[in-house]
Amino acid sequence: MIYNHIEGLIQQALQAELIDSADVPYVRNQVIHQLGLDTFPEAVEPTNDSIPNILEHLISYAIEHRVIEDVFDDKEILSATIMNCFIARPSVINETFYKKYESSPQEATDYFYHLSKNSNYIQMNRIAKNISFKAESDYGELDITINLSKPEKDPEQIKREKTMKRDLNYPKCLLCVENEGYVGRTGHPARANHRIIKVPLLGENWYLQYSPYVYYNEHSILLCEEHRDMKIDRNTFERLLNFTDQFPHYFIGSNADLPIVGGSILSHDHYQAGRYEFPMMKAEDAFHFELNQFPDVSASVAKWPMSVIRLKGRKIADLVRAAEHILNTWRNYSDPEADIIAYTDDTPHNTITPIAQKQGDVFQLNLVLRNNRTSKEHPMGIFHPHADVHHIKKENIGLIEVMGLAVLPPRLKDELQEIQDYLLGKSSNIAQHHEAWINQLTEKYPALTHDAEAKEILKVELGQKFVRILEDAGVLKERAVFERFIDTLNK
Repeated sequence: MIYNHIEGLIQQALQAELIDSADVPYVRNQVIHQLGLDTFPEAVEPTNDSIPNILEHLISYAIEHRVIEDVFDDKEILSATIMNCFIARPSVINETFYKKYESSPQEATDYFYHLSKNSNYIQMNRIAKNISFKAESDYGELDITINLSKPEKDPEQIKREKTMKRDLNYPKCLLCVENEGYVGRTGHPARANHRIIKVPLLGENWYLQYSPYVYYNEHSILLCEEHRDMKIDRNTFERLLNFTDQFPHYFIGSNADLPIVGGSILSHDHYQAGRYEFPMMKAEDAFHFELNQFPDVSASVAKWPMSVIRLKGRKIADLVRAAEHILNTWRNYSDPEADIIAYTDDTPHNTITPIAQKQGDVFQLNLVLRNNRTSKEHPMGIFHPHADVHHIKKENIGLIEVMGLAVLPPRLKDELQEIQDYLLGKSSNIAQHHEAWINQLTEKYPALTHDAEAKEILKVELGQKFVRILEDAGVLKERAVFERFIDTLNK
């Protein structure tokens, strides 16, 4: 069957336009070499299956015939290396991308997104395992995802990582440009089938790639060529807005640049983009206000659990100046009555999570105010999920969550089923960290009898927990508090 699977992979690659018919002998020879084969029969019936499924068959063969060990990294490396046989060099992909861009930016990103999926760089089989649903709230529909796409490491993989060299610093991090085509090693993911698109911004080279585990449609990353720390400043706003001018069908945003309120990788300057309308983008304006120094910029506060200033204008320069003024004011703003302190000695606490998009000929910036101060009562962060919601999520609230998509830990899949069984009287097991929540649910829903009903109720209640998580992260929790900051902006 191995030859059927190889031929099937070739046929799928032809259909996906990864290769041309003239490439077939070449890629066949490359693949059989990767699998430790020396020959190929003349007449072979191709397997009719998807590229990810066929790859799984090839990896199983490689393990069975001891081409590789049954270890996570070995399987990832071989899978990526096989698919690299079907992908053009970066220069060819960039040339194709920009030829399509001449017709339309959307045609260019469509090409690159399909390439990234068909090459199995975007792990569609694993992403399909995620549990995703909508949850109603006072702020509109929220997106909930229980992330099951990243496989757990096996014991041998963990053992290898413990014994690996610690002085390896190439590539410096997971976002460096040197990852393109990198075969991988123990503890560093396989990237042989990884490609990036050069996107010049403000005289620097930036690169567009897609996330291997997309959380939303066309979830992409724009990374700086230079390995440098993340920083929110005037240039950030200008880059984001210029990107939306080049790719008006995409939003783009940045994680904050401070610990606790920032994302998972603060050591490499990067943004996240995509073709998706997040719940925050659909949020109504709670109220409008004037920015006296910027009459050509429309300013409002969004009706959202976090503190969002929404700027709109037709000129990038106007928005950049207004956003820089808000950032500089916020960096130094304190309101002890609202627990907001700008600095502890020389340590800054205030920053912004910015999100840009273009609607017709109007540019929009959503500026989410953040503060990372801690206290004895809230040692993980005053404006961070508080202890009573840690049973659902206690990780940082990054860009994706800020916009209304909850990325929840995989443990919740089984735990929610256990809670459902308890509410229906099918089980007496209670996870200790969920005990208070379960007691509240039991009191609120004392007569549940149907699985479907209990399941839907848990979705609603999980959505309400996510609202609480976002409200905890909001810094200006009342309109009067917000207006004090607005007054400072206009002084």
